[in-house]
Amino acid sequence: MTEKSGADILVEALCDLGVEVVFGYPGGAVLPIYDALFRQSKERGGRIRHILVRHEQAATHAAEGYARSTGKPGVVLVTSGPGATNAVTGITDALLDSIPMVVITGQVPTGLIGTDAFQEADTVGITRHCTKHNYLVKDPAKLGAVIHEAFHIATSGRPGPVVIDIPKDVQVATAKYAKPGPIQHKTYRPQVKADRAAVEAVVDMLAAAERPVLYTGGGIINSGPAASQLLRELVRLTGAPVTSTLMGLGAYPATGPHWLGMLGMHGTYEANMAMNQADLVVAIGSRFDDRVTGRLDAFSPNSRKVHIDIDRSSVNKNVRVDLAVIADAGHALEDMVHIWKARQHPRPDLTEWNHRIDGWRAVRCLDFPEGNGTEIMPQRAVRALYEATKARQPIITTEVGQHQMWAAQHFGFEAPNKWLTSGGLGTMGYGLPAAIGAQLGNPNALVIDIAGEASIQMNIQELATASQYRLPVKIFILNNEYMGMVRQWQELTYSSRYAESYSESLPDFVKLAEAYGWKGIRIETLDQLDGGIADMLAHDGPVLVDCMVSKLTNCFPMIPSGAAHTDMILQANEVSGEMDDEAKALV
Repeated sequence: MTEKSGADILVEALCDLGVEVVFGYPGGAVLPIYDALFRQSKERGGRIRHILVRHEQAATHAAEGYARSTGKPGVVLVTSGPGATNAVTGITDALLDSIPMVVITGQVPTGLIGTDAFQEADTVGITRHCTKHNYLVKDPAKLGAVIHEAFHIATSGRPGPVVIDIPKDVQVATAKYAKPGPIQHKTYRPQVKADRAAVEAVVDMLAAAERPVLYTGGGIINSGPAASQLLRELVRLTGAPVTSTLMGLGAYPATGPHWLGMLGMHGTYEANMAMNQADLVVAIGSRFDDRVTGRLDAFSPNSRKVHIDIDRSSVNKNVRVDLAVIADAGHALEDMVHIWKARQHPRPDLTEWNHRIDGWRAVRCLDFPEGNGTEIMPQRAVRALYEATKARQPIITTEVGQHQMWAAQHFGFEAPNKWLTSGGLGTMGYGLPAAIGAQLGNPNALVIDIAGEASIQMNIQELATASQYRLPVKIFILNNEYMGMVRQWQELTYSSRYAESYSESLPDFVKLAEAYGWKGIRIETLDQLDGGIADMLAHDGPVLVDCMVSKLTNCFPMIPSGAAHTDMILQANEVSGEMDDEAKALV
């Protein structure tokens, strides 16, 4: 067996793992790897396509978008020092949102580690607490096995990011490589199949419940499309209403008869009230985070709670549950459907429960005032975009802020892997690179980044990446000239003292788009809205739409920090006040 350089071993291992796209940015500590990638593109017909981003953070978000929209792991390649540290935000984002990603970082030669060498950073130390696992590879003979193990860890169990730090001398040194067999890790063996007795208990609880709620999350999306279909079958069998976290949107269709909408801080009135009044909550692939629960002592106070999750550490972490089922969401749902049918359970009579839910729906909590007749309400803009594109089932990414919540509330998702957003970390600058990654993974799809004028500037340089690779990404900016969610919290919490939340000196987004080779469109009045969206969709290249919306509109409904689900603010154009210190700490 011929020996190969560490760089060639890495590239061959990536090919063996079926990697098709790598997002990266070159630098001195990864030049051997980039040379190996260049040679494979000539010698092997280019099995791996490298996408040159303009910033390492964008590489990680693009990899997240690729992974979230395709179900395949995202792969990132960056250099040592600042290349690795620039990637930390995206790595942390992937950890909190359970996105499978492998990040390969260059490192100074092994003999220089710990000497404060040029572009040296302790990448393993820095990323220890924001990765699922990380490696510093000092022996080229172990590199192939590490690559395969890293992909196994990133994609199995609860998915997440894995970092592989490779010193430059290891990339140049030679060793033998053979594709390993199936990975059998000594200690990492996530439980995929559920305990049957536990699943039977869940089924019995569902059959007996009078006010059940299925509380679904991103774990169902991560489990694969089959899990979403099984969820829909379980709902058909049980008649139980369904709500979802921000990350779980699309697992159950927004037009489905049992859909309650998203729950939590900016969720619907019916979802939050149903959760509050339920007698059984079955959480599937969700983690009871603070934006969902509100005040913990008032969260669903009279319900029995079941938590189905592949990550044992998530169980009883935030909310105590009555029954835990450790399993992949898809496998657990498959067992629940099978057992329900095998026992020939009749569909429960939930007439009274559904009648109460209909009463909450009648509040029409997502209605909004239409403004003065010429200004565009941001909710109206999102609904117009939805109506114009829903037949094409677009992939929607977002940045972070009010526009993100309006998109979650007013854009209906019928299928999984169509909604890509930064949920746990709330990373401004996520949406554009994520859209680029999604477009590369789904070349025939319509991909739209719903953005804010502040967030979009965090990674605006990635307009060049889309232009270089001729990606027809669309950006739809809801421009209210404020960091809208910051302004809203300042209005609510700090008596409308708007400290540094007004976006002064904004660029001309249309001219900026044109400078990067994009088409730019500005929409300023309501009568231009539909036509502007139509022009965006008619253009076969990348388009940036600067949609001027009402400046001081707040995002409702909302549960104030530290409040219970029953304390929702439904609608108001102005909310002003001063919260106590405990509530401020929760913002």
